Amino acid sequence: MLPKKLHQKLEERKANNALRQLNSQSDLVDFSSNDYLGFAKSESIFNASHNFLMRQNMKQNGSTGSRLLSGNHSLYNIVETLVADFHNSESALIFNSGYDTNIGFFSCVPQRDDIILYDEIIHASIRDGIKLSNAKAYKFKHNDLVDLEKKCQTERSRSPKEATIYIVTESVFSMDGDTPDLVAICEISKTHRALLVVDEAHAIGVFGAHGAGLIQQLNLEQHVFARLVTFGKALGCHGAAILGSVDLKQYLVNFARSFIYTTALPPHSLAAIHSVYNQVVLSNSSEKSHNPIYKLHQNIQYFKSEIVKNKLQNHFIKSDSAIHCCIISGNENVKIIAKKLQENGFNVKPILSPTVAIGEERLRFCLHSDNSEDEISKVLQLLATFVNI
Repeated sequence: MLPKKLHQKLEERKANNALRQLNSQSDLVDFSSNDYLGFAKSESIFNASHNFLMRQNMKQNGSTGSRLLSGNHSLYNIVETLVADFHNSESALIFNSGYDTNIGFFSCVPQRDDIILYDEIIHASIRDGIKLSNAKAYKFKHNDLVDLEKKCQTERSRSPKEATIYIVTESVFSMDGDTPDLVAICEISKTHRALLVVDEAHAIGVFGAHGAGLIQQLNLEQHVFARLVTFGKALGCHGAAILGSVDLKQYLVNFARSFIYTTALPPHSLAAIHSVYNQVVLSNSSEKSHNPIYKLHQNIQYFKSEIVKNKLQNHFIKSDSAIHCCIISGNENVKIIAKKLQENGFNVKPILSPTVAIGEERLRFCLHSDNSEDEISKVLQLLATFVNI
């Protein structure tokens, strides 16, 4: 029997119409997954991964242990070198997931008396990592450079000289789809001798040459202390990595508990990452019609034009990314509209409070390279009949 306190918390969720449940995958038109480029379902990547394992004579299902014990199989060095080189970084350290990466980094890197300044809508994995840290942490208003500057000035003036200030943001925010002024944030970090940490989870595979991310698109690699890149979203496989200096990598190997005390990724996962970077991300094909990143950006622009055409711009958060959010206040309201869209063949998911703030509930549209213009037009026309009343 569930303890009374836990039962009460579940009942509260039900009363607020916010109970989370696991649902089976559907055959509806995909406007909900993070598989922006369709790589998760790519047969050619699947086959390339298998062939790569065969060439490496790697015929094992599991890694057998943590990387510091028996799990550091030969593919790790190959793939980490590939990822670091591609992203213009001294080093890359692969973790089992983006969540593990952020937990590991933020729980061990900022030290006692250090200061963490983080965007108020930063991802939950970063917040959880910060909670495990001994550093002091303060949020700044979302994408507000004036507020960030003020907090930098305050903390630099009242903190010990040896204290390090960490500024933390995302290059594409997962729940809004918008982007901060990364050039200006780099300048602020330099002015206040702060270290900048950027989560690029939703920019990798979407922005930059061959999907290298926004930091590289803006030539800011040398101004960022650490970048997080994930492989489970646009790249369609699994795992994540911290990009940074060789010294940072060595530190994380020694102190990041989510790296040290977990079974390493199996060879299959590393082979998939290798195949994505080699076959698709590093492809020099000039055929735009066969380039999924180009097709994704065409769909992003078309989706934005259809928002205007259907007079929905007042409902949507401005975004140039693959994530577009339509604000519909109230858990019940947004769930009703999501269900109507699903009943008409479109897999659009509601994002409820407490995942987002009360009153900021929304429909989250994730765009993909294989969405057709007809699908985009129809789903927004349908949405307009529900919200433009």
